[in-house]
Amino acid sequence: MALREVTITGGQPGEFLGRECVRFDEAAPVIVPQGSLELLDGSVELELAVTGERAFPGVAWRVNGDNYESFFIRPHQRGNPDACQYTPVFNGVSCWQLYHGGGFWAPLDIPVNKWFKLRVLFRGDRAEAYVDDLSQPGLVMARLRALPAAGGVGILPGGGVLVARFACDANVPTLRGALPPAEESTPGTVPGWWISNIVAEGVPPAGARTWTYLTAEAGGLANLARVHPLGQTLNTAFARTTVHAATGGRRLLEFGFSDRVVVYLNGRPLFAGRDDYRSRDYRFLGSIGWYDTIVLDLAKGDNELLMAVSETFGGWGVQARFTDPGGLTFG
Repeated sequence: MALREVTITGGQPGEFLGRECVRFDEAAPVIVPQGSLELLDGSVELELAVTGERAFPGVAWRVNGDNYESFFIRPHQRGNPDACQYTPVFNGVSCWQLYHGGGFWAPLDIPVNKWFKLRVLFRGDRAEAYVDDLSQPGLVMARLRALPAAGGVGILPGGGVLVARFACDANVPTLRGALPPAEESTPGTVPGWWISNIVAEGVPPAGARTWTYLTAEAGGLANLARVHPLGQTLNTAFARTTVHAATGGRRLLEFGFSDRVVVYLNGRPLFAGRDDYRSRDYRFLGSIGWYDTIVLDLAKGDNELLMAVSETFGGWGVQARFTDPGGLTFG
């Protein structure tokens, strides 16, 4: 590796264990230091120290404004399944509630009160992260969610973190981890949604709207932040699809959402739910999943399925699939 040293900007000068460093006392969006490279493929490395208190330090790559890929650690969760996480950021929305589990989380024994290295290698739609142990990846990431595009590299300050060194490398890295498995949607999964302009939560779906088609990711997830940034009061979008049924009848629909949803069929509200962070207990993360099921009385022909999805933070998304998709098509 031919790492290029980059001057760290932001934070306050400090000293820890005999090393000069920069102290970041508050979490903030990504900081792209002046003089860092714009990379399509390459690597980025931090030398940092943490106290074990709640913090989310890490690195970002392919930074283009409010869109970037990120990897961060959770020192306060060291040893737990979510001690570290890969998360894409779209329109300034860090989507950690949408991307979790294998390929996104990993348990790590994060060092405390000592200097250690954090390194991320990225190439095409693959990436892997090393934390302290540089001989093997601590996380082999699932397929990167943003389309590969050259962008800046930067620091995720995370809050309560000391950084002594930041470096990047434009050489195409050799990745050691296994190729991530292909992801596929099950039959009956809604393949895409028409997404409305954003509105305030509680606004009824009727009215003049502009619509943008969003193709769902493999597996069925529609990340609404790909279409819209999140506003303070404009925090809701309608996701709409047409379900064409060859014959009428009752069908089970499994679905997931983040953070809150109201489900409508042919203009009639049928379900309202919330999965906000800590809305159920103090460790409930609000992670999206196939946790809810509703019975839909589909008419023969076209049926409008619409979901009003509202967001606070952590990931703005919806997904849906019919358990018996026979005779159903979507438009």
